[in-house]
Amino acid sequence: MLNEPVSNVKGIGEKLSETISEIEIHSVEDLLFYFPNRYDIFEIKPLSELIHDDKVTIEGKVIGQPSLTFYGKRKSRLVINIQVDHVVVKAIMFNRSFAKKQLQDGDVVTVTGKWDQHRLQITVSNYKKGSADNQSPIQPVYPLRGNVTNYQLKKIIRQAFSQYSNQIEEIIPEVYLKEYKLPNRNQALLQMHFPTSNQMLKHARRRLTYEEFLLFQLKMQWLRKRTREATSGNSQQFDREKVETFIERLPFKLTKAQSNSLKEILTDMHSPYRMNRLLQGDVGSGKTAVAAICLYASITAGKQGALMVPTEILAEQHYKSLQDLFADQAKIVLLTGSIKGKRRKEILELIQTNKADIVIGTHALIQEEVVFGNLGMVIVDEQHRFGVNQRRTLRDKGLNPDVLFMTATPIPRTLAITAFGDMDVSQIDEMPLGRKEIETYWVKDNMLDRVLDFIKKEVEQGHQAYVICPLIEESDKLDIQNAIDLFHQLESYYAPDIKVGLMHGRLHANEKEEIMRQYADNEVQVLVSTTVVEVGVNVPNATIIVIYDAERFGLSQLHQLRGRVGRGQVQSYCILLADPKGDVGKERMRIMTETTNGFELSEQDLQLRGPGDFFGKKQSGLPEFKVADMVHDYRALETARKDAQEIIYSNLLEKDSSYFSLKKMLSREVEKGLNFD
Repeated sequence: MLNEPVSNVKGIGEKLSETISEIEIHSVEDLLFYFPNRYDIFEIKPLSELIHDDKVTIEGKVIGQPSLTFYGKRKSRLVINIQVDHVVVKAIMFNRSFAKKQLQDGDVVTVTGKWDQHRLQITVSNYKKGSADNQSPIQPVYPLRGNVTNYQLKKIIRQAFSQYSNQIEEIIPEVYLKEYKLPNRNQALLQMHFPTSNQMLKHARRRLTYEEFLLFQLKMQWLRKRTREATSGNSQQFDREKVETFIERLPFKLTKAQSNSLKEILTDMHSPYRMNRLLQGDVGSGKTAVAAICLYASITAGKQGALMVPTEILAEQHYKSLQDLFADQAKIVLLTGSIKGKRRKEILELIQTNKADIVIGTHALIQEEVVFGNLGMVIVDEQHRFGVNQRRTLRDKGLNPDVLFMTATPIPRTLAITAFGDMDVSQIDEMPLGRKEIETYWVKDNMLDRVLDFIKKEVEQGHQAYVICPLIEESDKLDIQNAIDLFHQLESYYAPDIKVGLMHGRLHANEKEEIMRQYADNEVQVLVSTTVVEVGVNVPNATIIVIYDAERFGLSQLHQLRGRVGRGQVQSYCILLADPKGDVGKERMRIMTETTNGFELSEQDLQLRGPGDFFGKKQSGLPEFKVADMVHDYRALETARKDAQEIIYSNLLEKDSSYFSLKKMLSREVEKGLNFD
């Protein structure tokens, strides 16, 4: 069986078995699924088709005797003239003096290396005496550690195939193999290790990509179904007419995207299963309005609603704006850490006796003393700012309340259906009418004086500004010093007319709240800050944000920072101070100045940075795939998700015997442990 120890493969002794265990090869299956990380292609093309600086393979006849030069200690340079199609090409080999004896005038030789089009020269990495005929044109190259060589690994993989290939079980039902024209599992594995052509390798990779995505999505859909079925009897029978009237009375008209998202959320609330939905929307796209309508619907169903946000100042802002929206149609209370004593006791009693319809607060909402009378709806704003356990505690406070997570970080669809695969995802991907687009400029350090004068003019017109310093963890102290230095510079530059404030991560929570309160009340006009202001503050009077060393940030973070301004009716500006040296940095600045659409930006960011960096490595929550690539194989990901939903919700794993092997594999995957919440 494939789960036998790898030492059962002929040719693998105790020593080799120990060595390959360092690269996590313990069983026969581990060995067969240890894939190359690249392929060297030894395809012989005419000289006219070779591309400068590419790795190429050429075949020709040695002309004259090779010339050998020694320099330094044990260093040599061998030059061989090779005739290829009536053209003489220079082949250069370093530190291979022994080849001089092997290659004589008139010998046929095949060499691979870096091609120099201008000099008609190849710097050789591999050579072989004789024709290329018996050499496979595609050579797999494996990630290695220790003393194992590529040759050794290929040899034992070939041996494993000869011993165990009849035990490689097909797990994808025939219906999918036919529909997508996929090779069977045995063929796909064989081609990954010993490709016979580019085309066959492509098909093998396509097959294994689909298999990986399908298994992952089946886990997600299975988990989602299990969670839903464990929480039946959760239907919120809200009053549709009252909800319609509430929407009509709003001081603005909902956009099409808001209406679509709202419809999806209300359908979830009405269903017998607990909602577990992510609402994505750019800064200013109107998520809070959708949240307010959902909270109102919950009230008409006789339930309580809770809104949890990351900071006290944001909780207060939501409290004020919801009070304006609801007028006297609901009893709204605010619960934060700074509300203490008698007032706190009163609020806790209102919550417990069901007299408070909506509770807005920070993580104070999940403390043990907070007991809800009849919690039906929980909305968590900027959900990635809360830990898994905090979210679970809040969820457990009611009788399986519906849960809506909101985020202003536009996550590309491919990542959303992977990282949040056990959630339903709604997107608000258009902005309300009449909102002015933020003008974004990329400038270099030599324009700093003009930027500072521009800030001064904006402040003189009664507006405010953010000045952001980058913060990189490795040099935390240094960067806070940067923020402090910049604060002192600007303080003396703008003294005495303009008040400058300072905010950074080392400040105590109370100090942060206080400085943000001063800024929100316009007691501070220019706020120098590290990226701690990225989320959780709404100052409509701020019209300009300057980001120092903007090339240090990813597109998504730059966009989040830009979203701190443009919240009022006045034209706002984002100025990126950057001097990127590489092409990626320059491209990032260009994209930022050309689009303010967060979803477009997030897709571009994914292309530039890759999925691991998107959420930050520490909390990415993204699965590791061996073959599949979420960015480039997004169509296969969508297809696998659709198929997984059908398989799970039509109960095909139980009903249809052709799904038995897939069910067995899924059980194995699930047993490995699911660290989802």
